[in-house]
Amino acid sequence: MANRIRQAISRAKYAAVGASIGAFVGGLVSRNAASTMAGLGALVGATVGEKRVSVDEFVEQARDRAGKKSTDES
Repeated sequence: MANRIRQAISRAKYAAVGASIGAFVGGLVSRNAASTMAGLGALVGATVGEKRVSVDEFVEQARDRAGKKSTDES
């Protein structure tokens, strides 16, 4: 359950940052572009946030396995 909450928070955080960056860049062009780019930025940010948590879990599992191997060999 904690893993799902952490993933949702990460996804929301990156989506908000992506939306703000997209809105800024799109706002330099026009109002319509600002809303479109905000939506695209949020989509990209949510994708990055989800992948980041997945990668962090993978690295943590790899470290655990490496730690167990080194203690077994001693």
